[in-house]
Amino acid sequence: MDYKLQTVGVLPQLEMGSLDGKSVHEFMDKSHFSPEVDAQKLHPTHTVEIGSCSGGLQASSNIMCMLRNVVYENIKKVVFSSKLNLLMPFGPLAILAEGMTGHRGWVFVLSLLGITPLAERLGYATEQLAFYTGPTVGGLLNATFGNATELIISIYALKRGLIRVVQMSLLGSILSNMLLVLGCAFFCGGLVFNKKDQHFDKGTAAVSSGLLLMAVMGLLFPAVLHYTHTEAHAGKSELALSRFSSCIMLVAYAAYLFFQLKGQKNQYVPLNEEGSLNEEALDDDEAPEISKWESITWLFIMTAWISVLSEYLVNAIEGASVAWNIPIAFISVILLPIVGNAAEHASAIMFAMKDKLFLCRTFP
Repeated sequence: MDYKLQTVGVLPQLEMGSLDGKSVHEFMDKSHFSPEVDAQKLHPTHTVEIGSCSGGLQASSNIMCMLRNVVYENIKKVVFSSKLNLLMPFGPLAILAEGMTGHRGWVFVLSLLGITPLAERLGYATEQLAFYTGPTVGGLLNATFGNATELIISIYALKRGLIRVVQMSLLGSILSNMLLVLGCAFFCGGLVFNKKDQHFDKGTAAVSSGLLLMAVMGLLFPAVLHYTHTEAHAGKSELALSRFSSCIMLVAYAAYLFFQLKGQKNQYVPLNEEGSLNEEALDDDEAPEISKWESITWLFIMTAWISVLSEYLVNAIEGASVAWNIPIAFISVILLPIVGNAAEHASAIMFAMKDKLFLCRTFP
């Protein structure tokens, strides 16, 4: 067996004629009794195993290094790219203030300041994801995640029985979308593009305004029934009408989503000066800064952190009203909608400043 192994090792050299004038038998004899070959016979696989181990360790270290670089670049782009993110430390400070002092006023203020940059970063992640989903789905994502903060705050308020706070925050949200967000989008877009007209689809605005009118009616009808005392069954008719209105609004929103995704695929393609579709404008957009799955990951991270701070915020509303002598109506109508719509507000302004009014989802 040994002779055959040595013969196989010598054959390539025999074919190349590189024996330096020595016979094959002499070479085989020296090779057979050399100490180096004996050591290799005793430990035939140690060198290979060491090389494979070092290669595996090097590959794993390279993967870890690449992973660290990706995480670092993501944190740098998402967390440290906006000056508003300087308010992020106020979130952990709110949790510390709750545990150490229990002062509801400071907990409310710190939570409010901590949620503001998170809501804005939620809009940033939505904008990045819109590069991969297209303008239609991007507009829907902006409308959905733009209201995620307000929705989370409302859910926690309902758990605590603060129904009046939820009602007034909904009213403040409508006023904020109609006046503050839309006005800031038009104003900032006009400052950047002051020498050209910005165009958007009038049909889209009409549909969104119709949905907003339906939402107002859903809030108005139960209130009219309550204050006019015209219920057929005291206490039951108002509740039945309120539940019926909520179901109608949910069905209308589902139909609206189906209409946009299936029926009007070019609804969010920008318009040119003649009012016709300008699909070439979409190809001139800048490249996304983060990947698709990174955007989705950051959406979940921001939503989870907003959910944590929203619980502290809602729990401190009544205490902050007493501590700072601020009416709950002012907190519900003004402060909560501004913070809740921070993502939608920031997205609308960013889209308007990039001449993308077709993506400004400020109506519904």
